[in-house]
Amino acid sequence: MSLPTILNKIIQRKHEEVAERSAKLPLKNVQPMASNAGPPRGFANSLYSRVNAGKAAVIAEIKKASPSQGVIREHFAPAEIARSYEQAGASCLSVLTDHDFFQGDETYLKATRVACSLPVLRKDFIIDPWQIYESRMIGADCILLIVSALSDQQLSEFNDLAQSLGMDVLVEVHSADELARALPLPGAILGINNRNLHTFEVSLDNTFELSGSIPKGRLVVTESGIHTRSDVESMINRNVKSFLVGEAFMRQNDPGQALNELFGAYL
Repeated sequence: MSLPTILNKIIQRKHEEVAERSAKLPLKNVQPMASNAGPPRGFANSLYSRVNAGKAAVIAEIKKASPSQGVIREHFAPAEIARSYEQAGASCLSVLTDHDFFQGDETYLKATRVACSLPVLRKDFIIDPWQIYESRMIGADCILLIVSALSDQQLSEFNDLAQSLGMDVLVEVHSADELARALPLPGAILGINNRNLHTFEVSLDNTFELSGSIPKGRLVVTESGIHTRSDVESMINRNVKSFLVGEAFMRQNDPGQALNELFGAYL
């Protein structure tokens, strides 16, 4: 499996991180804590209910930094941002928890979940079952699986494990080949990332092209590159009504207000 350079670096470091952290908190300790974490909030159901009502379903992201952009938001108060998003009409939240490349943390996810009633996606690089149990332990309602970083066997096993714990799964694809690998996964939400991981160029055409190959009834989320009302309208006109948006909101003083301005009457 050939990975883009930055993703390869992240995945290599993630293997080291999981080894370090699981040595301190073994799987046998994480599993019962995951079981006792309380009921998940129904991430996919929240998106479906909004879409079925003819509205836009927005997964609003809470992200401090990225490898390509550096620090995106200096004043970073996850709970405050979460409340702002909820009041503005977001359907769900996405919280970056990767430490080394996105300056994320598990405590950010916990804080956002306490601060509001929205379901929360743990946005990280899942490469080991230990992380899936940990995700439920810290309160995640959904996890991200990146097709380009995982084998077909891992995708199937991780998808099944997450759902057995009551979590939903957002499976992220970047190409037609990756979409073909993701489609057989039962119950998974399909996320189409408009960012080319090799060049970092962003094109909404990626969603336009790939969404036509997805059977009617599957939940599709467009990721990256949504910056203007015309971007939103272009997606909705092609029957793509679920969005994951972060950077466009994180750079504004009031992320919730930015969400409202971008989606307006579609919420």
